[in-house]
Amino acid sequence: MAITDSPEIVGATSSGADNGGAAHRATLRRRLSVPPALGSDSSSPEAESAINDSRGERDGASLMRNSRGGAAESEERKQDRELSYGDEAEEEREGRVKEDGESSNAKGTDAMAAKFMFRAAAPAHRKNRESPLSSDAIFKQSHAGLFNLCVVVLVAVNSRLIIENLMKYGWLIKAGFWFSSTSLSDWPLLMCCLCLPVFALAAFLVEKLVKLNYIHEWVAVFLHVIITTTAILFPVVVILRCDSAVLSGVALMLFACIVWLKLVSYAHTNYDLRVLAKSQEKWEAVSRYWNLDYSYDVSFKSLVYFMVAPTLCYQPSYPRTSCIRKGWVVRQLIKLVIFTGFMGFIIEQYINPIVQNSQHPLKGNLLYAVERVLKLSVPNLYVWLCMFYCFFHLWLNILAELLCFGDREFYKDWWNAKTVEEYWRMWNMPVHKWMVRHIYCPSLQNGLPKTVAILIAFLVSAIFHELCVAVPCHIFKFWAFSGIMLQVPLVIVTNYLQDKFKNSMVGNMMFWCFFCIFGQPMCVLLYYHDLMNRKAGTR
Repeated sequence: MAITDSPEIVGATSSGADNGGAAHRATLRRRLSVPPALGSDSSSPEAESAINDSRGERDGASLMRNSRGGAAESEERKQDRELSYGDEAEEEREGRVKEDGESSNAKGTDAMAAKFMFRAAAPAHRKNRESPLSSDAIFKQSHAGLFNLCVVVLVAVNSRLIIENLMKYGWLIKAGFWFSSTSLSDWPLLMCCLCLPVFALAAFLVEKLVKLNYIHEWVAVFLHVIITTTAILFPVVVILRCDSAVLSGVALMLFACIVWLKLVSYAHTNYDLRVLAKSQEKWEAVSRYWNLDYSYDVSFKSLVYFMVAPTLCYQPSYPRTSCIRKGWVVRQLIKLVIFTGFMGFIIEQYINPIVQNSQHPLKGNLLYAVERVLKLSVPNLYVWLCMFYCFFHLWLNILAELLCFGDREFYKDWWNAKTVEEYWRMWNMPVHKWMVRHIYCPSLQNGLPKTVAILIAFLVSAIFHELCVAVPCHIFKFWAFSGIMLQVPLVIVTNYLQDKFKNSMVGNMMFWCFFCIFGQPMCVLLYYHDLMNRKAGTR
């Protein structure tokens, strides 16, 4: 019950009588490190005797250290002063004790004693603090644990939904999901896709002729306009003349749009480099400002690398990596196959039954249409996120690794965007850089206001979105065009809310609601029902 009853201390005391001063100091350390028993009576004679013995031994140890040239101040006074420090001071004090070496062992012992003895006297509240989930501190904390919880809950809930869906509807994926005999009828689209690199070769010949002064500058510009226009119209004509699968048409139009964007960048960049090459003063000024490490040169090798590289902005040379990580490429390919299969599973097992059991969202019962849109929003969001991960992260990184392409900023943290404008600047960096380089900045250079330049950029984006969806579906009702142009008022609204509510996520929540919960599912339903109506009319 009393401290002196401890067998550890009794043994140490008896050994102190035999072994002298060293054992006596060990006894002192053990006594200081053992806290008083919670059940002991502090007013008992045994407790008072133990405390007096402990104090007497501390005083004796202090006199022994003072006789060796130690500190003049008693250890009891140091201990009382050390109790006034907080937890932060304890860490700093213990760090100083470790640096002092063997001469500070006694001080370290006293510090450990002060940490456990008389702890109730130490202050527990020292400064103003916010709760971790309060509005002023919530975004200053790490939410890794909550993120892990959300992932676990998400996996558990969706696993239950998948099992319930399979039990209720069975396996809905058809045997010909990946490939079927009808895919062979799309061979005109394949031939058109293989012909598109011819336009890149034509653009190279034009640049070579203008560099050798065989044609004038305005002739080169005219030829580039013809080449780029033909490169985008030729696939449109092929798709409209062939009753091909929608997926094949979308793939061809995406590839044609990428070729068009690359050809425009190739012609525009070479034009600027030619102008700069004619003036040494302008070249030096631009080189200093942009830190250019290349010069004007029309190289076929550079064009070929640019056409296959994961970028839409041409330049004669790019930052390169030193080697190809073959194991890393294999792992990314495995992920690409897994997520592509998961995306197909969601489309066949969830999205198709929902849209087949729905009605046109602009006709019929409004509440029923809202219910269908909300029910479609979750699987549609999963497919969209899988598409983003498969293309922008996996595929573009695999391509960059195989080509040793160094700049792999294909996207930024668009999920944290507080406004719609931030989202469009961060989610598709290749297109964003192309828009800034070849649409936005030239518009400002020609004296157009910033608002007009932004409208032109959205207009170009809306046209290409409409081409990639409407042409394969053979439906020209401008749903995709309208959806992109409606982003302009959303940009204004979210910018206003961000200015009004500083450091808030109101704009981020609006982005997720309007863009992913309502916008995309609505477009899916509109195009699906129009496509079904077109096929029914054809029959």
